[in-house]
Amino acid sequence: MLRTLFIALLALIVSVPAHADRIKDLGGFQGIRSNQLTGYGVVVGLPGTGDDNLEYTVQSVKAVASRFGLQLPASANPGLKNAAVVLITAELPPFAKPGQRIDITVASMGKAKSLRGGALVLTPLLGADGQVYAMAQGNLAVGGLGAEGADGSKIVVNIPSTGRIPEGATVERAVATGFADTPFLTYNLARADFTTAQNVAAAINRKLGFGTAQATDAVSVAVRAPVGADVRATLMSEIENLSVDSAEPPAKVIVNARTGTVVINSAVRLAPAAVTHGKLTVRIDESQRVSQPAPLSNGQTALENRSNVQVSEEKKPMFLLTPGPKLADVVKAVNAIGASPADLVAILEALKEAGALKAELVVL
Repeated sequence: MLRTLFIALLALIVSVPAHADRIKDLGGFQGIRSNQLTGYGVVVGLPGTGDDNLEYTVQSVKAVASRFGLQLPASANPGLKNAAVVLITAELPPFAKPGQRIDITVASMGKAKSLRGGALVLTPLLGADGQVYAMAQGNLAVGGLGAEGADGSKIVVNIPSTGRIPEGATVERAVATGFADTPFLTYNLARADFTTAQNVAAAINRKLGFGTAQATDAVSVAVRAPVGADVRATLMSEIENLSVDSAEPPAKVIVNARTGTVVINSAVRLAPAAVTHGKLTVRIDESQRVSQPAPLSNGQTALENRSNVQVSEEKKPMFLLTPGPKLADVVKAVNAIGASPADLVAILEALKEAGALKAELVVL
């Protein structure tokens, strides 16, 4: 099954023709990025599945009550199975403006068994600089569930201690990108490649004029642009939709040793090599035979163990791998060997050591 899927995947890769990519699909402009937000809050209204009297849960509930002028006694230590302390995470998109809504994820920090049915109390979400960028609140949508019997048996489906609140936070502060007044617009490739960076700079220069763009390294392309948000927004739109030929990726063979998955990209080449692949099988059959004594011999009937040990080795001739200029030739060589995905891993490693595999072998 795995071998059939592997061969079909390789055939699909071979059949896909090369084509130009849009610049927006190869990376993005520096500063135009999302930002991570986090917050610490309290979920209330749980049906007895909360943190059950943890000290920091009590302190958190007291802090929430103090916002409304309610001062609980210092000695108060109520059981709080209907409350849970949680960590809230969210991603603030680029150019998010005050008043816009973003999704948030809420996860229990204590012993809460489930957050199903809970409501998050108003909580500030902080950025890496410690500033408040959003306020979160709302009813949780929890996909998991759990049930427990009186004898201690229980069943858990998915993760009931984590939930989401769609549009559960309101943006309170915008993040300055600085793209409107920087000396240059810097475009960064998602994958470092000098050839692709040069092709991107050449495509921009053909569109906007020679000297507009310059590749500064394998990732970044500096683009000269007039100051002003409106002008630069138009310019960035034109650049993102330009087509460019991305460079052929480095030759790599990715091997997942745990699952036997092998992925070979189109840049892989083979040098001449001879490969033999066999299989040694040891088989042991155990049986019992009844030993019956002769008449009048005063012997006793007994069981006798008998073992049959056989060793067989599958004979396969040595196979010659001819130089492969294309991925299709590599696929034909793999099929000719007739190896399973697990055996293929060992063959690829041996080819790499022998210098016949012209690719980087990455084992996950």
